[in-house]
Amino acid sequence: MLCYNRTMKVFAERLIELRKERGLSQATVAKDLSVSLGIVCYWETNKSDPTAHNIAKIARYFNVTSDFLLGLSD
Repeated sequence: MLCYNRTMKVFAERLIELRKERGLSQATVAKDLSVSLGIVCYWETNKSDPTAHNIAKIARYFNVTSDFLLGLSD
């Protein structure tokens, strides 16, 4: 469980980093990914885990790998 918690913490940190690097608001990301603003807020604060489908959408959106998002690669 510790490894999973660390992975999702890295996901939250990387999502914030990617969004801010591109100058995007949480609302813009939510709209572009067809999810609610609340869910993006929850992902970024590590209060909710994205589904595998949403991880893939986020990876495509930011042009990164899912491994990168999950902290499995740099």
